[in-house]
This record gives sequence, structure tokens and C-alpha cells, in this order.
Amino acid sequence: MRVGAATRTPDEGAGTTRLDGRVERGNRTRRLILRRTVDIASVEGLEALSVGRLATELRLSKSGVFALFGSKQELQLATVREAARIYTEKVIGPAVELPAGVGRLWRLCELWLEYSRGRVFPGGCFFYEVVAEFDARSGPVHDAVVGAQRDWTAFVEGTIAGARDAGELRADTDIPQLAFELVALMETANVVSVLHNEETAYRRARVGIAARLRGAATDPSRVSQVP
Repeated sequence: MRVGAATRTPDEGAGTTRLDGRVERGNRTRRLILRRTVDIASVEGLEALSVGRLATELRLSKSGVFALFGSKQELQLATVREAARIYTEKVIGPAVELPAGVGRLWRLCELWLEYSRGRVFPGGCFFYEVVAEFDARSGPVHDAVVGAQRDWTAFVEGTIAGARDAGELRADTDIPQLAFELVALMETANVVSVLHNEETAYRRARVGIAARLRGAATDPSRVSQVP
């Protein structure tokens, strides 16, 4: 007789179905919680997260929320991971659809500015908020935030390197310096816009980024005109 699903009794099959249903409900609840935690943390910081608050706001049981994460620290770490997933989906994923070059680099910067301007997270850039919160601390959450920031910097530098290797940026381009300047322009636009609740800063950032890229490009016309 073949061993496998066909040999299960009706009770075993029902048990598996019930287990699968519980797992899926747990996954849905986890996604619901994390969608709320990233929004809270982007405005108030990761320390504002609590099982009690989430249970009340989402009309869940405290024990159910706790069972999914186990501790406040794990809730904070899961929130950082979820924010990184959303960030990758909104900013990095669309950028890498373009071939390596100045076009991809320019698109990456535009996507980041739109991510901030469009308030994917209500507090603007999620990572700008939590980096300021955890920069002088130690521990697993600090390390996760540092890792996310380093990954982003490395990605920007890699995108610049790809443009240089494609012959679209000058061979003497200082990659870390250019990455630092581009990120600084984007983050400044984010903080000024959030602070003053206005969008002028994003245009100023675009003007600065375009000027910097045209100055480094072997063919300045490759950089799209600022709208």
C-alpha cells in the first residue's frame, strides 16, 4: 500500500485542515499587526509599541498578540523586518528593473523621494525615525537598524558603481562620497517635509540630485530633466 495522504484517516485529514486553518489565521493576524506597528513606529518610534496597545487598537486578545511575537523586543525586530520588506518593494525592487547605469541611479533617487512624499509610512521614512531612536543604544534592535542602514548605503554605492562600470559615470567618481551626498539630500527632504508638512523640499532635493549626477555623468543628457 502506498504511504502518504491517501492512507490518512478522515480524522487525521480534518486535523490537518484545522491546523492549516489556524496557521493561516495566525499569519493573517501577524500581517495585520505588523502593518500597524510599522505605522506607529514611523511616527512615535519602536519604543511606542506594546502588546496592550496593539490588542486594544486591533481588537485582539493580549495573549494572542503575545503568542505571535513572545516579547516586545521580538515585536520590534519583526517590525524592522517588515519595514525593510515594504521598503524593498517600494524603492529597491522597481529600481533594479532598469539596466545598470545613470538611469537606474536617478530612478532609485526618485523612487525614494516618492516613497517619502507619498507617506508609505505616515511618519515619512521609517528608517530615518528609528535610526535616530536607536543610534546611541546597543542590543539586537540597534544591530537590526544598523544592518538595514548599512544595506541601504551598500545598495546605493553598488548602484553608483554599476553606473560607473557601465561607462555612464566618470571613472574617477568617488563612490562613497556621491552616495553620502545623494542620501543626505533625500533624507533632508524627508525631515523638512515631515516637520513643516510641505512638499517643496522634494523638488529642491531633485534639483540637487540632478545637478550632482550631471556633474558626475560622462553624458549629462542621460539624467532626466527635473519636472
